[in-house]
Amino acid sequence: MDFNTFLLLAPSILLGLTLHEFAHGFVAYLKGDPTAKNMGRLTLNPLKHLDLFGTIMLFIVHFGWAKPVIVNPANLKNPKIDMLQIALAGPATNLLLAAIFGISFQVLKPWIMVNEGLGPVIQQFLFLGTLINASLAVFNMLPIPPLDGSRIIHVMVPDRYEEQYYQFQRIGGMVLFGVLLLGFFTNISIISKVLMPPVHFITSLFMGI
Repeated sequence: MDFNTFLLLAPSILLGLTLHEFAHGFVAYLKGDPTAKNMGRLTLNPLKHLDLFGTIMLFIVHFGWAKPVIVNPANLKNPKIDMLQIALAGPATNLLLAAIFGISFQVLKPWIMVNEGLGPVIQQFLFLGTLINASLAVFNMLPIPPLDGSRIIHVMVPDRYEEQYYQFQRIGGMVLFGVLLLGFFTNISIISKVLMPPVHFITSLFMGI
């Protein structure tokens, strides 16, 4: 990755990760859990949300994550349903951001096409913004802890299997880390093969390509 691409990519990554986690904390707060607020996570300051490895992976493979917002189910009136809504808030926010970036490209496209100087830069910036946020939305829907998809799966887990779910939750992070490292060192990324088709579809849809 050259330095110019890094500069164009960084704002989208910071915005996508920050608003993703802020959305989790804000919906949790609306549902009665002040944990994120009390921990200083109900903020738009990126430094409060960034996970070093997750951010680096976003720059390298365009899949990554932020520091998960802590939610205390004991403060929720309907823990499973409320947790589902809290989990969906993050990916939904990234989808909204992807739509904003993509539709902005469509609106500005006539100007971009005739501006040979700044046009290509704006086009790449809006494309990367759409791609990164589509990637964050799709990646976080994987049903592997600590990603949001695992919280969605939790809603469907019968009470009698709660202990097994929590055991899986404890090892999920290591499984995810291992799969990402395997893809990084072997150039055979299972996650990319599964996720890139929907990511490309969302990016193309919003950008009108």
